Amino acid sequence: MINNSLKTVFFMTLLTVLLVLAGNLIGGQMGMIFALVLAIAMNFGSYWFSDKIVLKMYRAQEIDRSSAPQLFDMVAELAQRASLPMPRIYVINDQTPNAFATGRNPDHAAVAVTTGITRLLTTEELAGVMAHELAHIKNRDILIGTIAATFAGAITLLANMAQWALIFGGRSSDDDNGGIIGSLLMIFLAPIAATLVQMAVSRSREYVADADGAKIARNPLALASALGKLSQMNAIKPVDHATPNTAHMFIVSPLLGGGLAKLFSTHPPIEERISRLKAIANGRA
Repeated sequence: MINNSLKTVFFMTLLTVLLVLAGNLIGGQMGMIFALVLAIAMNFGSYWFSDKIVLKMYRAQEIDRSSAPQLFDMVAELAQRASLPMPRIYVINDQTPNAFATGRNPDHAAVAVTTGITRLLTTEELAGVMAHELAHIKNRDILIGTIAATFAGAITLLANMAQWALIFGGRSSDDDNGGIIGSLLMIFLAPIAATLVQMAVSRSREYVADADGAKIARNPLALASALGKLSQMNAIKPVDHATPNTAHMFIVSPLLGGGLAKLFSTHPPIEERISRLKAIANGRA
């Protein structure tokens, strides 16, 4: 948990430094001041409101026991097993099955599922998925995940700023050539940097959440079966409104992708995740 807290501080600091340097590159001293104000606002917003922003982005609707008693009772039982407060539960009206958790800590957490996942999975498989998301909450992955989403968005914003600066001439100074080269590098390297940030945050934590989720649900094979189904369906049709900035938050990637895109996926290979869960079920891990 301390490791994730340090990561959060690191990403917030790096976001501030990156934005200020980009502001200087694009707009000189005034650009630096603007970027500093923007960085402070983004850091504040990502800590307090990023979960609300993500849920609104996917048009998630909060449910209670009266509207979805089976799902609500399932999450309540799993949360009790995991010694967690009851998270808020949201449903996304999307036929593609997927799920994610968000929030800043276990006391302010939410889990979101698509309507498709409740129709595709068996009760045991859905419990495995919910346990996986509760494991993210218990391990405090959710804050670093939302911070990473903000960070990836900021990097994309910097690339767009650099592109517009090139179009309109950027700042006039004696080092225009250096500024142009820097802007070009930012435009081409920023998307790669954003993906690498998300990969660094997401890949190892998915393995841990799988293992811990299997313990909470007490059924590793059900989670393994669910992952296979989810991966297959998301490869056919991505989740509506899914963006690269938030892809790492889902239990499986909500985006289409193969070949090189698969290599740079924010999620570890689904085959390896399933293999590890089967090893847990057979007592080999």
